[in-house]
Amino acid sequence: MQIDLFLTCLNDALFPKTGLAMARLLERLGHSVRFNEAQTCCGQMHFNTGYQPEALGLIRKFVNDFRDADVIVAPSGSCVAFVRDLYPKAAEWAGDAELHAEVLELGTRTFELSEFLVKVLGVTDVGAYYPHRVTYHPTCHAARLLRVGDAPLQLLRNVKGLTLEPLGASEQCCGFGGTFSVKNAETSTAMLADKVQNIMATKAEVCTAGDNSCLMHIGGGLDRLQSGAGVVHLAEILASVEAAGVGGKA
Repeated sequence: MQIDLFLTCLNDALFPKTGLAMARLLERLGHSVRFNEAQTCCGQMHFNTGYQPEALGLIRKFVNDFRDADVIVAPSGSCVAFVRDLYPKAAEWAGDAELHAEVLELGTRTFELSEFLVKVLGVTDVGAYYPHRVTYHPTCHAARLLRVGDAPLQLLRNVKGLTLEPLGASEQCCGFGGTFSVKNAETSTAMLADKVQNIMATKAEVCTAGDNSCLMHIGGGLDRLQSGAGVVHLAEILASVEAAGVGGKA
């Protein structure tokens, strides 16, 4: 199968290792991976902060960039949820029936990594090896809008050497929420404090999730408390195939 990577602007700018890990993982599973270098931001940040007209240009560009893709996979529940849930609403808001039809169809081909592996490919064991104590934070968009369910946990349970520690109050938001963490800093910090305390209570070496945005927020909290725990995207764990330090090798 040929898979087009949608790597999101956050991953491209700040966490490129996640995209590389996802590419290695999918290729190891026997698939052809393509990356369209013309892709840019999906427009979520603009649309959610009141710049709907500006976001429409990015939405139309996304449709053009991925029009010929058979399957689109991203290491971000947040951005995939925006494509599948808010692209149609944005097209309705703009009164563009043609765009609405295009984004509805595009949404059927766009997947978050864990749901693609488990629910589309039917794969729960990717042959990974990661000898660390790990806890999993389910990100809000993946859990509530995409309803990925326990797909990430199924994948983690099959990683050799990995000890999966249950996270208390896992359904609670970490407090990031994009610009929410900036506009509502005090509330965001309080939410983060609860999340970090729950992570530390697991004694895990690593907190993983399907979104680097949430991991960036959580990682900052863990670092400031000198917890000794780190954050690693799910794709990087699944791409690891030999014993190594936190982050592994693929």
